[in-house]
Amino acid sequence: MIQLRLLGFPEFRLNGRSVELALRKAAALVIYLAEAGGPVAREVAATLLWPEADAEAARARLRRTLYKIRIAFGEEVIAASAASLSLRPGVSIEADSRAFDHACDAGLLDDAAGLYAGDYLAGFSLPDCPEFEEWVFFRREALRSRLVQTLERLVEAKIGRGDARGAVLHATRLAALDPLSESAHRHLIRAHLAAGDRAAAERQGEICTRLLRDELGVAPDPATLALLRASDAEVPRTRYVAVDGIHIAYQTIGSGPADIVLVPGFISHVERIWEDRSCRAWLNSVSRLGRLILFDRRGMGLSDRVGARPTVEATARDILAVMDAAGSRRAVLVGASEGGPGCIRFAVDHPDRLIGLVLWGSLAKGSRTPDYPFALTSAQYDLWQQRLLAGWGGPAEIETFAPSVAADRQARAWWAGLLRAAPRPGAVAGLLQALRDTDVRPLLSKVSAKTLVLHRRGDRAVRIEAGRYLAAKIPGARFVEVEGGGPLVLGGGAGGAAGGIGGMTSGR
Repeated sequence: MIQLRLLGFPEFRLNGRSVELALRKAAALVIYLAEAGGPVAREVAATLLWPEADAEAARARLRRTLYKIRIAFGEEVIAASAASLSLRPGVSIEADSRAFDHACDAGLLDDAAGLYAGDYLAGFSLPDCPEFEEWVFFRREALRSRLVQTLERLVEAKIGRGDARGAVLHATRLAALDPLSESAHRHLIRAHLAAGDRAAAERQGEICTRLLRDELGVAPDPATLALLRASDAEVPRTRYVAVDGIHIAYQTIGSGPADIVLVPGFISHVERIWEDRSCRAWLNSVSRLGRLILFDRRGMGLSDRVGARPTVEATARDILAVMDAAGSRRAVLVGASEGGPGCIRFAVDHPDRLIGLVLWGSLAKGSRTPDYPFALTSAQYDLWQQRLLAGWGGPAEIETFAPSVAADRQARAWWAGLLRAAPRPGAVAGLLQALRDTDVRPLLSKVSAKTLVLHRRGDRAVRIEAGRYLAAKIPGARFVEVEGGGPLVLGGGAGGAAGGIGGMTSGR
């Protein structure tokens, strides 16, 4: 059995015996093959580790590295054919990174938090291998994202069970992971208050204020300070409902006569969305029109990660499960951007559950074809996806999704934190590929609900022609063009969106 410690500086063991791999590229090759879980082409491995060498030199270095690995382990652990490499069949692998993922998937949050001893391959690098470094970066960010999600859920669970001491420990770790995340500081403030230690909560509030001022030049959000004033402005409680064995995170706020279900688009995080002033103001304004129900779709935010690409059918099932869990018989369904196609599927499958349908900055098809020229080609889409993921960890593509606030330091910091917390890069890639392949055009003529299509003038993420197409193809739909500005995750035009929703709830 090969045991790998990859959370932290890498360590290797064979049947309990420590193995020293002094050659870093030998260590990198073993790690890469273990994580791949299957054969890797020789050319891929050679290019990954010796990108500057010609093909013959790279193959020679690969052969020497395989020899060094065999000597270090004392036996053949890599099966090498003329075309590919893999760990030898029959050799079992235990990697703490895999165990962490499995614990997260199984909902074993305490186990997952205990397994995460450090960042993935911390202190290990190959500066002359940019592709390997990029691969490590995305794996590291994915695992950190899962840890953040795990710690957030642990803090809330332990506060709910009365284990304030445990909540403080996890929240302290959470705040250390992302010191500029107000959400993390709020978790720690809330944990200290639950433990009855108001002085510690106030000190944490001062730390948060100082960090934001010194690092970002901004003041803390009123919601952070409100915790210390025992205000009612706290983030609504997050609840979970299981669907298809997956736990979906949702919140409810307000108590109006009509229910309004918000289906998020590109990314979401039901707690971090409250960190942005404009988002919170918009959510509060909508909650005054009716009871607002918002949730994270599977694979996003605080909902469980999944191993498959999300589909419009899966989104429709998530909507139904959340409505049932919240006790909502009928609702105005608001689909933002990429969430729109799933709402269209739901409208066709469950027309009796809708008061009306609002499609906000949405589209019917993810990629361009001769009969749908309102989107990127598949090739353009893939290039854009590469650019987006290459900037992950920072305010990636904020100029596309929210150009009106792209220069705002606080908005950029919040957007970057939301990206890190909402999905891991691999999940984002799956979501974007699913959107690229989405086509709900055959469903549009079957939508019977009263429908309003809203689209922001000058939308850079989804062309306004895509909105006009929806309105033209859905029977009786009304199209409204709105001005920009407003919450990031809603793409701007918040006032027009709230007005349109209000019209639906009032029957106008």
